[in-house]
Amino acid sequence: MWSNHINYYLSMRTHELVLSWIEKQLSDGHLVLGGRLPAERALAEQLEVSRTSVREAIRILEAMGLVRAGVGSGKDAGTVVIAEPAAALGSALRLHVATQHLPVADIVETRVLLESWAVSRAKADAPELKEAARLLDEMDVSAAVDDFLALDVAFHLALAEAAGNAVVSTIMGSLREAIEGYAAALTANLPDWDHTADRLRSEHRAILEAVNDGDGGRAATLVAAHIEGYYREAGLGKAPAETKP
Repeated sequence: MWSNHINYYLSMRTHELVLSWIEKQLSDGHLVLGGRLPAERALAEQLEVSRTSVREAIRILEAMGLVRAGVGSGKDAGTVVIAEPAAALGSALRLHVATQHLPVADIVETRVLLESWAVSRAKADAPELKEAARLLDEMDVSAAVDDFLALDVAFHLALAEAAGNAVVSTIMGSLREAIEGYAAALTANLPDWDHTADRLRSEHRAILEAVNDGDGGRAATLVAAHIEGYYREAGLGKAPAETKP
C-alpha cells in the first residue's frame, strides 16, 4: 500500500517535470504555435522520466487547450502546440458552476464588468465591428432560438475583441461558454420569446451604434442594462448589482 503512495507521488513529480520543461521551451521561444513536441520516447529519454509521465503531462496540456495530440503518422501525427485557452477555461468554469461553488449570478456580474470595459474601449475602426453588424443582420432573420443564441454569443465576442485586449477576449469567451447553456435553458422561463428577441435585437443595434459613434460611456451603460435585463426577465435568482461603466 505504501509503495503505491510512493509511486503515485513520484509519478506526479515526474509529469510536473515534463510540464515545467515544456513551459520553459515555450517561454524561451524554442516552441511556438504550430510547433511539435519531441516524440514521446525521445522526450522521456531526454528528461529521464517514464513515458507514462510524458503521456500524463500531454493529457493535462490537451485539457488546458495548449496542445493537440495526434496519433499514427503523417502531417497530423505528434503533439502540436495550439492556442485554445477560452475553450479550456470555459470547460473548467462550467464544471465549477455545476458544483455550485461559482454562482451563476457572480459569473454574469463578471461578464457585465468585462463587457462594459470592452465596449467602452472598442476601436471604431476595428474590423470586428463589421462582423458584429453582419451577425445582427443574420439575427434579424433568425427564427430558431438556438440559432439566435449562437449569433448572440458571436456578437458579444466580436464586441469584446474590438477592444484589442487578448486576455479580455479570452476570458469573455470562457465566460460566455460557461453560461451559454443556462441562457438557452432560461428561454423556457420567458413569457414571450418573440417579444424578448425583438427587444434584444433593438438593444444590440443601440450598443453597436454607440460603439461606432465612439461613445464608450453610453455603450457600456447599454450593454450592462442589456445583460442584466435578460437575466432578470428570465428569472435566474437575484439580478447582479448595478455596475458603473
